[in-house]
Amino acid sequence: MRRGFVAATCRVPSAAPAGAGGAASAWNTAAVLDAHDARRLRECVLAGGVALLPTDTVYGLACDPLQPAAVKRLYELKGRPPAQPAAIMFFALAPALAVLPELGERERAALAALLPGPLTLLLPNRARRYPLSGGGETLGLRVPALAPALAALGAVDVPVLQSSANLSGGPEARRLEDVAPSVRDGAALELDGGELPGVASTVLDLREHELHGRWRIVRAGPVGEAELEKALEAADASP
Repeated sequence: MRRGFVAATCRVPSAAPAGAGGAASAWNTAAVLDAHDARRLRECVLAGGVALLPTDTVYGLACDPLQPAAVKRLYELKGRPPAQPAAIMFFALAPALAVLPELGERERAALAALLPGPLTLLLPNRARRYPLSGGGETLGLRVPALAPALAALGAVDVPVLQSSANLSGGPEARRLEDVAPSVRDGAALELDGGELPGVASTVLDLREHELHGRWRIVRAGPVGEAELEKALEAADASP
């Protein structure tokens, strides 16, 4: 695939019946994603496809978190153990807050201080939302800070179950061409956003933050401890 082009190719997932959505493709000579790409992503996710897309960290796979066949397909493409949880990604913070009314005031303040950003936040899943994500009592939440070239994806108004596009245990994909051919061939949608930072998100555990103010870094990433501490202290201090 030529660098400098944004590819958006939609294919019907192999498990879908004929007529569920025809093959189509679109090539844009601009080095940015546009509204057409955002619409194509939304349509493919709602149709039960697995999308390969750029984020603020690395390339990822995404699907509808409420469709069992789509989630199963995403896990199969990665070779990811079914018991390993995946995050739920929203493309803007406001929809995430609207869908999670059970969040406490301290949690909401923390989310407002930290997101969008290259973080995965582990939160109490009090309402047991998105059971197919595999987190049980824990919800992993992502709201990416989209670079200008990817900003059009902010219009996508549906959440996705999201995981990095590498084969399980393999290196993260900084570029589309770094993604394994088997993963690319199996995706229903492919979006090329060029070269990404290449470091997976910081995973931050906020499950004890609401009651006790405690937090811990589960996986180091782009956002360091000092930056997190400053942001969370400011969130606690705000009225």
